[in-house]
Amino acid sequence: MSATVHSPVSASLGAARVIRKRRRVLPGFHLTLGFSLLYLGLLVFVPLSLLFFRAAGLSLDDFLVAAFSPRVLASYRVTFGTSLIAALVNLVFGLLVAWVLVRYEFPGKKIVDALVDLPFALPTAVAGIALTALLAGNGWLGQYLEPLGVKLAYTPSGIVVALIFIGLPFVVRTVQPVLEDAEKELEEAAASLGATRAQIFVKVILPTIAPALLTGFAMAFARAVGEYGSVVFIAGNMPMISEIAPLLILVKLEQFDYAGAAAVAVVLLVASFILLLIINGLQAWQRRLTGGNTQ
Repeated sequence: MSATVHSPVSASLGAARVIRKRRRVLPGFHLTLGFSLLYLGLLVFVPLSLLFFRAAGLSLDDFLVAAFSPRVLASYRVTFGTSLIAALVNLVFGLLVAWVLVRYEFPGKKIVDALVDLPFALPTAVAGIALTALLAGNGWLGQYLEPLGVKLAYTPSGIVVALIFIGLPFVVRTVQPVLEDAEKELEEAAASLGATRAQIFVKVILPTIAPALLTGFAMAFARAVGEYGSVVFIAGNMPMISEIAPLLILVKLEQFDYAGAAAVAVVLLVASFILLLIINGLQAWQRRLTGGNTQ
């Protein structure tokens, strides 16, 4: 009698052990997890913690003066404003480039596909010099634009151009594989039911690629906030006008104001982290919404 009472319990425990074993496909979970945490801690957590410790050496008043003086606030506006504009532009045109590369066949497609990765491999200083030579008042293109009242070099507009250049691959390479894996049968079914092309894109395609678009946007924005090499040549670096926050950090370091540089860096770090958290939350919400609609 007792055997019959305990047999379901033992069977359920045995099934639970089997499920746990099946979930762990690869052995060494604890070892790999510990190594991963150690690796991330040494490379990410420790340097960032030291940055906060350096800034903590300032009093509250000194921190506010170092991190929120008028010149520093102007550099924040230039940095985050141009980064946001460039990321939004890349969101649109990165999707367009990825769409063309996935959905169409044309001569030189492989060359165009390779050119997308050029900003990854090109040193940022080279990109900055090239854009300055192109857009300056005596440059190949700038000499025709400036008489028309379009001045790009040494203005925030030039910074946006540089950030678009370095951020485009992040959107393209994030969206491209999702478009390749998209089920074209759903688009054909929607078309057979009378949906227009705009409706197919908004109702079928966009929900599928939205998380990838947000990821590409976040990566392009984060890269733009920290970009220095390609921007410093074309920005003109005029305080209150076209001076970026990373350059201001370098200026403070050259003046041996290490605590002030750390204060500006902490503000950039916290702001970027909050924005990335918001975007990750939007991604999770989009995935839940998409999953709920498909069920």
